[in-house]
This record gives sequence, structure tokens and C-alpha cells, in this order.
Amino acid sequence: MRRAPEAARAVARARAAAGRAVARVSGRALGPYQSAVVRIGFSATWLFFLLREFPHRGELYGPDGPWSFGLAERLIASNHAFSVLMWSDSGVWFQTVYAVSVLSSLLLMLGWRTRATSVVFMVGVLSLQNRSVFMGDGGDNVIHLMAIYLVLTRCAQVWSLDARRARLRGSASAGAAGPVLWGVLGAVFAYGAVTDGFGLGWLAAFAALWVVCALWWMVDRYEPEGEGRAVLDVLANLVHNAGLLVIMAEVCLIYATAGWYKIQGSRWQDGTALYYPLGLDYFSPWPGLSGVLAGSGTMVMLLSYGTVAVQVAFPFTVFNRRIKNVLLALMMLEHAGIAVLLGLPFFSLAMIAADAVFLPTVFLLWLGARASGGVRRVLPSPDAAPEAPEAPEAAAAVAAVAAVAPADPSPSPR
Repeated sequence: MRRAPEAARAVARARAAAGRAVARVSGRALGPYQSAVVRIGFSATWLFFLLREFPHRGELYGPDGPWSFGLAERLIASNHAFSVLMWSDSGVWFQTVYAVSVLSSLLLMLGWRTRATSVVFMVGVLSLQNRSVFMGDGGDNVIHLMAIYLVLTRCAQVWSLDARRARLRGSASAGAAGPVLWGVLGAVFAYGAVTDGFGLGWLAAFAALWVVCALWWMVDRYEPEGEGRAVLDVLANLVHNAGLLVIMAEVCLIYATAGWYKIQGSRWQDGTALYYPLGLDYFSPWPGLSGVLAGSGTMVMLLSYGTVAVQVAFPFTVFNRRIKNVLLALMMLEHAGIAVLLGLPFFSLAMIAADAVFLPTVFLLWLGARASGGVRRVLPSPDAAPEAPEAPEAAAAVAAVAAVAPADPSPSPR
């Protein structure tokens, strides 16, 4: 007889826990600082890559490359990839797409009209990479995926011009730039639809994005406190949190597959795998440094085994905060070493940006406080009061963060 009340209480507790979980997932966009760092990291990585390769853009992705327009057209017809560069083989069109890709990367990094610029950023990444699929490496594949995922996230809640506009003007959609921008994008979309520039799936995806964002702007402008805005906020939070979960799962999958494939290699098993790339001219930007490292068998063995151990172990430690943070620091140091020793800076930047989704919020708040303090020291406000004596570092970080970012980043710009 006593089991019935106990079972009822257990069911009630389970329902209460499920209700709290649903309210947490739908009530706000989780990880605002992590998603902002991912946005800044990937847009900056792609921007720096496009700027570095600007003199060689025609050979990489344009009409001067070995992968001709005809070959790209045949491949895309078979794999149904998306690239606006296939709309025309004109050199002017290529230069326009490249310039827009550079501009959208900069604007996304700054967080300006992020709803629109994230879509343009994704289009630029997909268009250039799918135009010449053999020009990329593992870092390009990560950017390719993350450009799609960023469209789903509210990645401009903090550390963005949208967040600043929301604080100053009450809404991130304030101003005439939003309607003008989406009008231009609508015209480009209409042109692509009329000329069969989209496959059926991409046509539906871009139509849904345009309609949803236009609806968001109308509700945000004319009914900012109504039920319609509340419903859209809940849906946006659900999509954001799902997108953030996919990004985390993607990072874990990358490391798990990389680690387990390494285990199967004989050179990784005997601890000599790192020795061989250090002897290749292509992967030796600093031959002297590479030679010193390759000359130490113990160091080569430790780094080879350590790389495998960290990559295999990381997915199993994401729920243990302390161990996860230690492995996260080791992986970021590993990628920094790859950038210096093997001459792969953009691959390393892409992976560090992906790893940033697991960074603890406390560290990001401290980092933001230090960055904002540095900006204020370099560009002091003319009306600023004299600085008070320095408080302990943690208190100073909290005070600086409170000054530059609200604890509750609503009204959400993204």
C-alpha cells in the first residue's frame, strides 16, 4: 500500500524536473558567451584566410585556377552542392562574391545585423569552398560546417554591435539598415530562384530563412511585448540551444574519430608519427625549431602519445568540468603548436574556435573584462571619472563585465 504514494511522488518529481528542463531550454538561449566566441573565432579565421589569399584568389577559387568552371559545374551537378559562383563564369561576378565574403566575415565578427550577415557568411563559405573542393584541408571542413550551424544560433547576444544597439535603442532591429539589407537579399534570392540557381532543398531553406527573419522584424517592430514575440523567442531559443548542442557534438565527433583513427596507425602506436612531418619542407616553416624537436626521441614520443590520449579522452570528460578544462587547455596548446611547427595557422585557428564552445563562462567573463579594460586604457572616454585603486582581480573582472554586458542579455539581438 505504501508503494503507491511513493510511486506518485517519484512521478511528480520526474514531471517537475522535466518541466524545469523544458523551461530552461525554451526560456533562454544558453551559452551566450560561448556562442559569441565561436562566432568571432570562425568569422575572424575565414576573414584572415581570405585576406591572406587575396593576391591568389583567382587561382584558388576563380577562373584562373586549374579546377575550371566546367569541371566544377560537372561535380556540383553530381553532388548537388551549393555555390553562387556557378551562376556565372564572369570574372566580375567572382570578384563581387569574394568581396562580399570578406565584408560579411568582418560584419559577422563585429556582430552587425547578425541575422543577415550570418546567412551571407554561410553563402560565401559554401560558394568558395564548393567551387574548388580540392583546395581545402581539415580546417576548411570545420569552417564549412560551423558556417551552417552559426545561422541557427543567437550568437550576438553579447560582444556585438547588435547587443549594443539593443541596449541603447531597446531593439537590435532598430534602424533602417535591417529592412534595406533584407530587401537586397530578397532580390538576390528572387533572381537565383528565377534562374534556377538553387536546388529544391536550398530554395526551401533560403525561402524559410527570409520569411522567418522578415516576420521577426515585423513582430519586433510592431509588437515587441506581445504574444507573437514571446512565441518567436521560445522557438529561437530552442533552435539556438539545439544548434549549440550540435556544435558540441561535432567537436567531440572530430576528436573521437581523429583519435581512434590514429590508434590504428602503426606510427602512432610506436610513438614516431610526429617525427615524419617535421622532416618535410612543406610542414617546416621553422626548420631549425623542427630539427631540434625531431632530434629528441623522447619529446616526439611524448607528443605523439599525448595527442592520441587527449583526443580519445576528451569526449568522455565533457561532463567533468575540471578534467574537461585541463584537456581543453592541452588541446588548444596542441593546435597552437601545430600552427607554429607545421605552418597550419588557419587549421589551428578553426579548431581553437571550435574548442571555445566548451570554455567556462567564468573564464570568458574574465577575458571580456580584461579586453574591455584594455580598450578603455587605449581609448579613454573624455567624460570618464578618475580610476579607483585596483581591487582584487576577480572583483575587478566582475565590475568590468557588469559595465559592458548585462547579466540578462535581453532584449536578445540574435
